[in-house]
Amino acid sequence: MFSKSDPLRGLLGIVLSLLLVALVGRFMVVGKSFLLPIIIAVISVYVLVEASDALRRVPIAGRAPEWARRALVLVGFLVIAFWLGGVMMSTASQVSAKLPEYQANIDRLYAELAGMAGLSELPDLGQMLERLSAALPISEIASAVLGSISSAAGLMFMVLVYATFLMGERSGFAHKIAVALPGERAHRASAIIADINDAIGKYIAVKTLVNAILGVLSYLAMRALGVDFALFWAVLIALLNYIPYVGSLLGVVFPVVLSMAQFGSVQKTLVIAVLLTAAQMWVGNALEPRMVGRRINMSPFVVLVALALWSSIWGAAGAILAIPLTSIIAIVMASFASTRPFAILLAQNVEPFEAAGMVEPCDTKDVS
Repeated sequence: MFSKSDPLRGLLGIVLSLLLVALVGRFMVVGKSFLLPIIIAVISVYVLVEASDALRRVPIAGRAPEWARRALVLVGFLVIAFWLGGVMMSTASQVSAKLPEYQANIDRLYAELAGMAGLSELPDLGQMLERLSAALPISEIASAVLGSISSAAGLMFMVLVYATFLMGERSGFAHKIAVALPGERAHRASAIIADINDAIGKYIAVKTLVNAILGVLSYLAMRALGVDFALFWAVLIALLNYIPYVGSLLGVVFPVVLSMAQFGSVQKTLVIAVLLTAAQMWVGNALEPRMVGRRINMSPFVVLVALALWSSIWGAAGAILAIPLTSIIAIVMASFASTRPFAILLAQNVEPFEAAGMVEPCDTKDVS
């Protein structure tokens, strides 16, 4: 319809590409309940495969066949998943019993702070809370929270089912690609999948180990100071640390606010905040850069944009999956000449592209 030199041909390609992106984005929003457990299961399989490979270095488990190591890792994954579900359910049942105690501590702390500020007449905190309850749809919020818990339980169940079957069929996936895409296309597809497995698999596995260490340190600190639901908060801190930049902040804020309601003491709350912040800073500035390194080559600005984009599509789950999903897209785009410039724009360091001969080396002094 258009010749190769016709400018309308390029314009049509851009319009069709934008239309395809819009349709895919719409499908991801509409199909969230269908796609999200599959994506989480695929990401979970990366962790399981890396853990299975790590067992090779264990003296006794290393002599076991590959299927036995993967079965052992899968059983461990199922045990941990059910254990996390039990922690969530037990914490939800214990919170309601602590609410009167928390309310009394908040009232006492409110009176102390008002006295330190020199206020002679205090606004009635009870009336303020009642007005807030009247202004907010408490019943709707409670229903939404319960619905979220139920949907999370269903999501976890589907993730376990998908991950189990993916682990079982993973060994024959390479042969399927060779049959479905014969010749050079199979080689290119295999190379793309190998790059994704190498970059994403190691990143997710090491990041999971780092988050587990952070969760243990946070649990020990909160347990030593007697914070209620320390195990629950430690698990939440570990999960939130998957979210870049924002997750570490939220991981400190939530237990600190609870400790203020629990103890009614500013001094003890500050101690808890300092200990949790110190653990976050040590992991974020010392441990994580040494273990994770530059496995994910994305600029900080791209990380922020990816975080905003995926969280707007899939909420908290999208925020956790933002880095792996964006990295997969960048790896796929870097594998084709037509989309490689977009992958280069997403990268923090373009030297790997220059070293591989994908682009001409550029003297940054000549770029204004």
